[in-house]
This record gives sequence, C-alpha cells and structure tokens, in this order.
Amino acid sequence: MKEESVTIPCGELQLEGLIAVPEAATPARGAVICHPHPQYGGSMYNNVVEAALEAAWRLGMATLRFNFRGVGASGGQYGGGAGEVEDAKAAMRFLLAREGVAGQGAAMLGYSFGAAVAIRAGAESGEVSTIAAIALPIVMGDFSAAGRSGKRIVLIAGDRDDYCPADALEDLARRLGPAAVLKIIPGADHFFAGSEGKLCAALAELIATR
Repeated sequence: MKEESVTIPCGELQLEGLIAVPEAATPARGAVICHPHPQYGGSMYNNVVEAALEAAWRLGMATLRFNFRGVGASGGQYGGGAGEVEDAKAAMRFLLAREGVAGQGAAMLGYSFGAAVAIRAGAESGEVSTIAAIALPIVMGDFSAAGRSGKRIVLIAGDRDDYCPADALEDLARRLGPAAVLKIIPGADHFFAGSEGKLCAALAELIATR
C-alpha cells in the first residue's frame, strides 16, 4: 500500500498523518492506528504501529496513522490523554470522509498509551465497530465501561509484558463482557521486538470480523 501525507484538522490544531486507501470496486473499511506515549518517544513511526498497518492492509482496509498533538509536525502539546482522544476521533472523521472509505464498520487500533486512547475514542465514535488495544497499560485507568459501547473489543498482549500482565488483561476481558476477545502472544514483551509477525497475524485474524 502506498501512503500519502495528509494534514488532519482537530479543533484549532493541525495533525500530521499518513493515509492509504486501496483501489477497490467497493468502499474499504477504515482503520485508524494510535501510537505509543508521546512523552517517551512514541510516534507513528513505530514497529507495532507498522505491524498493525500491515494487518489492516492484508484485509484490504484503508488506514490512517498520525502523530498526536505535540509530536513531529503535529501542532499543540501533550494533552494528558484527553487531548489525544480528541486527536483520534478527529483522525477517524478525516479518514471516513475520504473517497473510497466506508462510512461505517471502522476499526480503531492503538498500542500501549495509544491503546488506552483507542478504547476511549473508539467507544465514543459511532462509526467504529471494532476496537483493538495492543499492550494496553492497565494502570492507566478502568476501561471496563467500554463494554457498554456495543463495540467488539480485541485485547492483545505478550505473555512477557510487565506493563500489561496477562492475568490483569484476562480480568479486564471478563469485565468487558461478551464483546471482548483476548489474545496472548507467547514470547512477546511490551515492545514486540522480534514478535511483529505474530502480532500482525493475530490482528489480521481478530479484526477481520466487523
């Protein structure tokens, strides 16, 4: 897939992003990917973000990855999580307005800090049917309310992830209810170095269903 540089309006801010829309006879499902923590070097140029992109492309989805406010060429400054939720929702609106992208059935994906953003933004976006939280940092809050959103919620982490322990993720999956799908990847830690292929394959399988 060939990506194109775009500028995404978000209130008074402008966010930088990369969009890819497949040439297809019917509109493609959309997928927005949220990157890890801005204050710890996170950006849209990340190995896990790229694994998520590849998974979406395998499914013929249109994608938009972007930099949160204050990262790279995106305006503004770190928004403490709440601002980044607004960024993700703005990115989804931008993607779904693009020609060749279906207006419904979209997926909101995120990694680490971006997973926490994706759960909150996806739950609040009516066009989103699937949320994928990769290596969700459980300590960032109580995410169980997302279970009431009616979305399909995919939870993925490695079994060596100290920031997202498997037992805590299993507990969250139970609290989210029947809409939650849990996948633990053997041998992977929080950063998925060397496990990108396993992550990509698992994501492609789990987000294929709307």
